[in-house]
Amino acid sequence: MPTFDAVLIVSFGGPEKPEDVIPFLENVLRGRNVPRERLLAVAEHYYHFGGKSPINEQNRALIAELQELLDAEGPHVPIYFGNRNWHPLLPDTLRRMREDGVKRAVAFFTSVFSSYSGCRQYRENIGAAQEQVGEGAPEIMKVRRFYNDPGFIGPMADRVREARASFGESEEVHVAFTAHSVPVSMASTSEYVQQLKESCALVAASAGVTDWKLVYQSRSGAPGQPWLEPDILDHLRAAGKKNVIIAPIGFISDHMEVLFDLDTEASALATELGIRMVRAGTVGTHPAFVRLIRQLIVERMQGDERDICRPDCCPAPVMRRSA
Repeated sequence: MPTFDAVLIVSFGGPEKPEDVIPFLENVLRGRNVPRERLLAVAEHYYHFGGKSPINEQNRALIAELQELLDAEGPHVPIYFGNRNWHPLLPDTLRRMREDGVKRAVAFFTSVFSSYSGCRQYRENIGAAQEQVGEGAPEIMKVRRFYNDPGFIGPMADRVREARASFGESEEVHVAFTAHSVPVSMASTSEYVQQLKESCALVAASAGVTDWKLVYQSRSGAPGQPWLEPDILDHLRAAGKKNVIIAPIGFISDHMEVLFDLDTEASALATELGIRMVRAGTVGTHPAFVRLIRQLIVERMQGDERDICRPDCCPAPVMRRSA
């Protein structure tokens, strides 16, 4: 059985000050033919919050909780943090791991559901970082999928119940579960939609919710390219509901796409439509979720390879170039 020296938390990354915003977005969009005006429009989302995304801070909080649990219960290994698109960048983190003598690490991605952008692209970024670091770069092994694990479902159901408590017991409340929209071509090459539907049904059952729907948010890309629908804003307009909980099941933490697309845009539309909207929290640092991450790490270190990603899963979709 291989010996593991460390844990690696891998995330998307985000700017931490206004001057980071444009370089960060250029990293995100590198290699994609996205009009400059689209990049600048997205930049305004970050400037709306002072040019800082909360994602790095939230990941550091998760790492602190996880490290405390590992220190108390094992395995007694350090945790490293590396991002795809902003500091700490994966090549820098892997280089530091090599310097610290790390040979093999278990990786946890802050992305729950299988798709090219949510799984395979992370693995490709790790591979590219290993090539940059060169000889002695640590071997990285990902934990299994956990979209239907009680350690994720339970905390998400708790967040829905917490939001439901904002309404009277006799009031009818609709739950809109949201996830990041992706191109239909990408969804067709993975289990993204199927996994989301299963997770939503499990959370709804656990939380005692009968009136719910899976919808999508944060669509981007060329206008003529089909993406998963319905969008949360269109759903709010069409659903005819007066009390709505928006539960961002597709996101682990309350980062920019939750804060802007839901807490800002969707909230403003709900007010305009006369809808009372409450946004449920993400799993974040829920103790049961942190304990799940430890369980996933232990399983992988013990050689359990159930439900890990196959080398051929989540292939890159054929993308239509922007006009």
